[in-house]
Amino acid sequence: MKTKKEIKREYKERQKQAGIFQVKNKVNGKILLGSSLNLAGPLNAHRFMLTIGSHRNKVLQQEWDQYGQDQFVFEILEVVKVKDDTDFNLNDELALLEQIWIEKLQPFGERGYNTNTNIRQA
Repeated sequence: MKTKKEIKREYKERQKQAGIFQVKNKVNGKILLGSSLNLAGPLNAHRFMLTIGSHRNKVLQQEWDQYGQDQFVFEILEVVKVKDDTDFNLNDELALLEQIWIEKLQPFGERGYNTNTNIRQA
């Protein structure tokens, strides 16, 4: 059996995944596109804020309340492939993925909940 201390240490040492995610409304196809250096955090935060009715994106919150949580999916779209290379920069790599996905999905207006191209979250 592992001690609590060992489990905590392993958790902290575990590689956090950086990448692109979306919260998608299955009823109308609208999406909230986001990115993070630690994907688990924002996905959990969005779900929590929506569930307690205090999401900062008012339109997304209204539609969550209207359609219900079963009509939304939380998905990781792409994870940054970490390269074992001295020139590799995780921030730059994530910024590139952000541009690609914003261009591909255009999550604004009728198509999404994003209000600008800054999709990075803590």
